[in-house]
Amino acid sequence: MAIISIFSASFCQADEIAAKLSSSLNYELIDNQLIEETEKQFQVSASKLQNTLDGQTSFLNNITHERGKNGAYLRSVLAWLISKDNVIYHGSAGLLLPNNIAHILKVCILANQDYRMKIAVEQNKLSAQEAKNTIQKDDENRYKWAYYLHQLSPWDKKLYDMIIPMHASTIDEAVALIAENVTKPALKTTDESTKALKDFILAAQVNVPLVKNGYDVNIKSDAGDISIILKEYVIRFTYVKEKIIKIVSKVEGVKNIEVTMPPNAHVPSRYDELKPSPRYLLVDDEKEFVQTLSDRLRTRDVSSTIAYDGEEALSQIEKDEPDVMVLDLKMPGVNGMDVLRKVKKERPHVEVIILTGHGSEQDKNLAMELGAFAYLEKPVDIEVLTKTMKEAYNKINKNKEQ
Repeated sequence: MAIISIFSASFCQADEIAAKLSSSLNYELIDNQLIEETEKQFQVSASKLQNTLDGQTSFLNNITHERGKNGAYLRSVLAWLISKDNVIYHGSAGLLLPNNIAHILKVCILANQDYRMKIAVEQNKLSAQEAKNTIQKDDENRYKWAYYLHQLSPWDKKLYDMIIPMHASTIDEAVALIAENVTKPALKTTDESTKALKDFILAAQVNVPLVKNGYDVNIKSDAGDISIILKEYVIRFTYVKEKIIKIVSKVEGVKNIEVTMPPNAHVPSRYDELKPSPRYLLVDDEKEFVQTLSDRLRTRDVSSTIAYDGEEALSQIEKDEPDVMVLDLKMPGVNGMDVLRKVKKERPHVEVIILTGHGSEQDKNLAMELGAFAYLEKPVDIEVLTKTMKEAYNKINKNKEQ
């Protein structure tokens, strides 16, 4: 029988759909069990696991790699939970499931704003403003998680087999539609789909000891043959390869192990090895925005540190001067314009990019007079921002060469 994975927007009555579907099909319903079992197996708090599923990262994630580890733990436990078949999983971890297991039906439950507001107000006793704020926060969390995993919106049709809009359906209609589709021949468990599931389970098990040891890799499993692809070029490849093989060979079910460099890996020259990495600093008091921005930049090989107000930014500059700063204007305490003025006076070689949602033509003119490299407005195209940051860094290098 098929496995059903339900991912939903908040206030779309997906809990009721999952419960009715479980009763109708006599399927086991998995929801909180995933976090409880992961917490038990890996001694990670439920709150940290939930934060991971919400796309949240700690301030020390670049050092601890907490999100990658928690994602690997959740994937491993989810793989084990669905190995029984006849199960329904409802939750954000469903996005960890691969698309090549044919007997998994991936369902997305969503609805328009009016529908969700109505449910939030009537059933959860929220005020209209509370409902609006909660929905916005929930959507942001789901976006961050989906973008981290797939670089896609959580509502992108590429991620699902079917999408059900609840503003045009009843709970019973949604349950009937899912139940009808899950019995179709395409969802039948076959030898091929069973093998794909077993490969997924083994790959998830292999990933756990690797992330514990600090390795961020792509893993493929084929009946016990494990292919591991590094995500970036490493100088001491033979040494790293031997360490990875030693770790993975201890996992039960592994037969052969292949470790390779990423396709088209850039082999650094001696100059590249000596060349320091760019230091980027993002400054914005909107914590969720700047954390998400940092994550999106990282997917484009642009690593950054974060400061949440002007005072913290100035303090960080004293300890570890950045090459390029992306700076918001409107912040409590020391505002962005004051930070820009101080930085360009005391450290004129630091390039500053203004990124603001509350600026004016007057602000723009003043910022450029004070020496800002560029003035951008929110919402900004991530590609435009990335290009601007790299251009600012290139300007610094050219000045050094002169």
